Amino acid sequence: MFLSFEKSIEDKAKKLDELRVFAAERQLDLSGEIDRMQGEIDSELREIYTNLTVLQKVQVARHPNRPNCLEYVSLMVEDFVELHGERLYRDDAAIVGGLGKIAGHPVMIIGSQKGRGIEDSIMRNFGMGHPEGYRKALRLMKLADRFNVPIISFIDTAGAYPGLGAEERGQGEAIARNLLEMFDISSPIIAVVIGEGGSGGALALGVGNQVLMLENSYYSVISPEGAASILFKDSSRVEEVAKCLQIDSESLRANGVVDEIIPEPIGGAHRRKEEMAENIKQVFVKYLEMYKSKSVQEIRDERYMKFRKMGNQFINGIK
Repeated sequence: MFLSFEKSIEDKAKKLDELRVFAAERQLDLSGEIDRMQGEIDSELREIYTNLTVLQKVQVARHPNRPNCLEYVSLMVEDFVELHGERLYRDDAAIVGGLGKIAGHPVMIIGSQKGRGIEDSIMRNFGMGHPEGYRKALRLMKLADRFNVPIISFIDTAGAYPGLGAEERGQGEAIARNLLEMFDISSPIIAVVIGEGGSGGALALGVGNQVLMLENSYYSVISPEGAASILFKDSSRVEEVAKCLQIDSESLRANGVVDEIIPEPIGGAHRRKEEMAENIKQVFVKYLEMYKSKSVQEIRDERYMKFRKMGNQFINGIK
């Protein structure tokens, strides 16, 4: 699937696919021509992706083929065992979690899971968690805390599910409880926004010692479409609103909300999933090694002060 701003390379990509099929069927060595065409496409993709607008980055973050939490887990986590349920109501498939190892480091993985394909996406509610999902996440964090296991959270959700049943079961309380109790966790928490980082549904997994973002992801209190509708009653102003919200990784890094941006392969994470997974894994290993030498109090204090000082530059600017 090609996004609207990628149309200039769509025909070239189709011709390249046809050439590969033709070469395989006829058993011909056309590697030179194939490499040349691939080089042209990569060059054009690099040019396009170097100059993306904020709204275009939002489109990339929502790409249906973008790797999801469990795909990254399968590519970088060894001996993963998924854990289910929050011991009160039911297992929420929109939030997944379990124990595994990354480069030999034991970790607790927690993440929002959008699913792949129609049936799986519906089953997982398109990654929009219910209160029992966030309570499951907190249960797993406390389990990791008990055994001093580092926690890694993958954030990829448009937001917490706003349905009547979710509200009746305490959606707001579940998110608020996570925000409160994550500050008291003794284990280091590394959070990474891999696609959409929407509202409280993202924050409920995002109180980390390190908050990372993939290059073409976004993190926001509201979607650009929602903000344009509420503020201006005009959906045509969505591009203007997206820019003003400063929800892209570069703006959030500059404003002190995000600690590190993880570069994506040419054309986005969905084009080279294995390469993207390896990039993320290397960053995880760096921080897992770093926190091995820190005390419990240092880990807690670092997390608290990180969020305590957010927004200082804006307050100082107003003064």
